[in-house]
Amino acid sequence: MDLQKHHKPTFDNISKEKRERIINAATMEFAMKGFENGNINSIAKKAEVSVGSLYKYFENKQDLFLTIVQYSISSMEELLLNLAQSDEDILLKVEKIIRTIQKSSKENVLLVKLYNVMTSENNPRFASQFAYEMESMTARIYRLAIEQGKKTGDVREDIDSAFAAYLLDNIFMNLQFSYACDYYKERFKIYTGNDTPQRDDFVVEQCLKFIKSAFKK
Repeated sequence: MDLQKHHKPTFDNISKEKRERIINAATMEFAMKGFENGNINSIAKKAEVSVGSLYKYFENKQDLFLTIVQYSISSMEELLLNLAQSDEDILLKVEKIIRTIQKSSKENVLLVKLYNVMTSENNPRFASQFAYEMESMTARIYRLAIEQGKKTGDVREDIDSAFAAYLLDNIFMNLQFSYACDYYKERFKIYTGNDTPQRDDFVVEQCLKFIKSAFKK
């Protein structure tokens, strides 16, 4: 997916190490404080760059934030696109996505917390743009996977592909939050038991049974 870049060309010209420092510092700041309370000065200090340098790379705080959004999206896009276009059974694709969510949510807690912050930001000015940046890729890929499943007979024909993709993404998004965000972790335990978050295979098994009952005749 070819999204509009939100950083200036100068950001592409700096060293990879410096880019990663800025990305990591901004991710931490926005994940902990949200967009509105995230502070450019604090990001610059954590990244060990000047505030002036950040404004050479980004027009404003919103562009920095959206760059971080795109960075987090790109880490999953290649995997999801390959899965969607493969000839594997839809449930095998779903299993691989769930296992990737389990692994990446535990390893990249701050990125998941940032995602959680983005989905709960009470900012009408940016809501539609944030939603577009975050969801366009997954909506397209999940829809494609479901359409592929219909062609191979893995998915029942009477399911609306777009709405099924929406429901599937809600399961995936909730799982991400349940492994990384404090409120969702507690919610996960209340509904399923204190030890469930540690039982990865059990979570995969139950999700697949639930999704199979919806997708298969």
